Formats: sequence, C-alpha cells, structure tokens
Amino acid sequence: MPATAPIPADELRAAVEPVRGWLDGVDGPPPRPVLAAAVRTTARWLAQQVPGRSVEVRVPPHVAVQCVPGPRHTRGTPPNVVETDPRTWLRLCTGADTWADAVAGGRVSASGSRAELGAHLPLGPLR
Repeated sequence: MPATAPIPADELRAAVEPVRGWLDGVDGPPPRPVLAAAVRTTARWLAQQVPGRSVEVRVPPHVAVQCVPGPRHTRGTPPNVVETDPRTWLRLCTGADTWADAVAGGRVSASGSRAELGAHLPLGPLR
C-alpha cells in the first residue's frame, strides 16, 4: 500500500474552518461531506503526528485510525480504543472541550492502558 502524503497544517485548518460555527453552537449542522472532511482530516492529522498502531481512534461513521506507539494489534477488537461522535471529536481537536471533561461526561469512550489522548489534543495548528 502506498504511503499517504502528509497533511499540511493549512489543509488541516481549512478542513475545520467551515464547521467552527457549529462547534461553537452558533450555526446549524454542516453538510455531511463538510463534516466528514473535517473529521477525517483531523483524525489523520493525529495519526500523522502520533504514529503507531497501539490505539484505534473511531469517529463513526466517518473514520477510524490507528496511532500511538506501542504494541501493534492485528486481530479482533483492539485492546486500546477511543470512540466518540463527530462533534465531540472536533471540539477536542480545536480545544473547545478538554479530554478530561469529555471522558468524565461520557462523550468519549476510552478503553485500554494507552487510550489516553489528552496529551495530544487539541491539535497544535487548531489551538
């Protein structure tokens, strides 16, 4: 499989900009393709910045990526899984919500000893 080209910071910011009003609660939901692009770009940026295969980050129905260095998982349900909805994910990526608050509030499911992404969120260019 060919390597994926790195995502530039400008592309990351451009993918998220159209959904910021929705994240702040001032606009209605964005069109599905716009939301999907923002979610996929941010998840892939995280995987690019924190490469590895020990944690699977799921933001259904848009994307699942593996990241974080450590033991690689190859079959069945991974031992380290993070799952959340698109709005919560994007709020975490932009710093509008904190990892601790999202986990405590039940908006993020994080299982496994490596499924702690608080040190990697928000994403640098989106702060």
